[in-house]
Amino acid sequence: MTALTISDLVYRWPRQSAPCLDIPRFELAPGERVFLHGPSGSGKSTLLGLLGGVAVPQAGRIELLGQNLAQLGSHARDRFRADHTGFLFQQFNLLPWLSALDNVLLPCTFSARRKRRAAPDPHTAATALLAQLDLDPTLWAKPAAELSVGQQQRVAAARALIGRPEILIADEPTSALDAERQQIFIDLLLRETASVGASLIFVSHDRRLAAHFDRTVALDEINRVASGVTS
Repeated sequence: MTALTISDLVYRWPRQSAPCLDIPRFELAPGERVFLHGPSGSGKSTLLGLLGGVAVPQAGRIELLGQNLAQLGSHARDRFRADHTGFLFQQFNLLPWLSALDNVLLPCTFSARRKRRAAPDPHTAATALLAQLDLDPTLWAKPAAELSVGQQQRVAAARALIGRPEILIADEPTSALDAERQQIFIDLLLRETASVGASLIFVSHDRRLAAHFDRTVALDEINRVASGVTS
C-alpha cells in the first residue's frame, strides 16, 4: 500500500470555470521523502489543502494510507488528518500563549490514536522530541511567543512528529532561516522523520535543498494546468 496515491484529480475553486489542479497520477511510498517545488500560483497550497482533507476534488481520488478522502464527511476527514498526518507550516501556527511543551502535546489532545502512539506516554515523547531537536529544556515551559523563530520552528517540528504520524507535510518551513540554519534544520527533520518511519512531502521554492531528498517533483510537471496540457 502506498502512503499517498493521487489519480485523475481535478480541482477548481468555487465560481471558477477552469481547474487549478489537474493531476493524472502521483504516488508517495511509505517512508519516502519527496521535495516538491513550483512557482507561486502553481497550486502548491491548494494541493496541500486537498491532502489535508480541508477540501475535496471535483473529480478523481486522493487516497491516504488506502483511504479515499472524498468518501469521508468533513468531520471524518478532520479526524483522519489528526490521526495520520503531521503538518509543519511556514508560519508554524503555534498557540502563542501556550508553552513550547504544551504546543507539542496538542495533537495528542485532538487524536486518541496519536496519544496512544506517543510512547511511552505523550509527556515523555514530547520532551524526548524537543531534546532530540536541540531545544534547551529551560525553554520548554516558556510561551511560544517568547521563543525565537528558530526555536519556534523546532517546537513546530516536534508537534508535527509526536504520535508517529505516517505522513508529514512541511510547507516552506525553512523560508525564514539563513543557509546554515536551514541545513541544520533539514538534517534534524530528515533524521526525526526517518526515526518514526514517516513519509515526507517537503514544499519549498529553494531548490538548493532538493539534494537531501529521495525524489524531486516539480508541480508543473504533474499538474496539467500548470504545464499547459489539458486533459
